[in-house]
Amino acid sequence: MAATREQLLAAFDAVLEPARFSDYGPNGLQVEGRRQVRKIVSGVTASLALIEAAIAADADAILVHHGLFWRGQRSTVTGWMKPRLARLLQHDVNLFAYHLPLDAHPGLGNNAELARRFGLVTERHFGEQDLGFLGRREDGGVFADAAELAAHVERVLGREAIVVGEPAAPIATIGWCSGGAQGFFEAAIDAGAQAFITGEISEPQAHLARECGVAFLACGHHATERYGAPALAGHVAAQLGIAHQFIDIDNPA
Repeated sequence: MAATREQLLAAFDAVLEPARFSDYGPNGLQVEGRRQVRKIVSGVTASLALIEAAIAADADAILVHHGLFWRGQRSTVTGWMKPRLARLLQHDVNLFAYHLPLDAHPGLGNNAELARRFGLVTERHFGEQDLGFLGRREDGGVFADAAELAAHVERVLGREAIVVGEPAAPIATIGWCSGGAQGFFEAAIDAGAQAFITGEISEPQAHLARECGVAFLACGHHATERYGAPALAGHVAAQLGIAHQFIDIDNPA
């Protein structure tokens, strides 16, 4: 079975509705490859390692969360950009990328997939473009403290978290936003979160966590954004009758 490049783009756009978002780079088809697509590889970032792995897997298209082009970057095909782009063009492989729309989708996005794995239910959204998620445990329980929540998150993601904040208070209301969403911490506090889960931490968040009594968990940018791309690609691949493979290129960040 095969689908056209245009069918794949239309299917992704129908699910994610990228026009609703103000983003940091172009969403959709970033590099045009062959028209017929029989297999798509999904991954987190359009790194050279992922591109090479997708070529080795005989993929016709790649879907990622972090694409090649970002607002404010230099507009030359030099340095790291040249080999990535050259390999895609040489092998006629399509590159699709969706950033904020893939974070936000309520069923297949990074944050929805995190909730599913953590056993959380979303009650409402907060922050810029409603990208922050706020909710509770789906079993109605409460985490005894930040240490218990961190242990749970670490088991799910398979990596150690940086935890700052109130160590002993019970946690019922949790905010989360995948990737580099440390700037959402104040909005999470204002929304009533007793703990906030994201990928990264910057210097100001440690002070806010200690002063506001809200636990901050930095669990890895890559680790918190591994799940949206394969969920979306798997959904669309099944819809169009094409093959899909997720390739995880490990990243300690």
